[in-house]
Amino acid sequence: MPVPKMKVSRSRRNKRSANKNITMHPVSECQTCRAPLASHQVCQGCGYYKGSKILRTKFERLHERGKSRAAQFAAAQSTAQPAESAE
Repeated sequence: MPVPKMKVSRSRRNKRSANKNITMHPVSECQTCRAPLASHQVCQGCGYYKGSKILRTKFERLHERGKSRAAQFAAAQSTAQPAESAE
């Protein structure tokens, strides 16, 4: 198994990584909600990409779930009321 013949000093090691030029990726903003956004990514806040709706957001899913639960509750109440009035 190969083993280094000599220790690499801190300065020599750091010189290698000095020129990697790590830069920040450009940050744009969502066209609909103006949230900061990485380029070519779907906005997690509103679910839009280039002006068209791509994703359903968490808030929309919760809102739809609430509507369906309210409808189920109303249906259960309407079927339960005639049985109670017969007594």
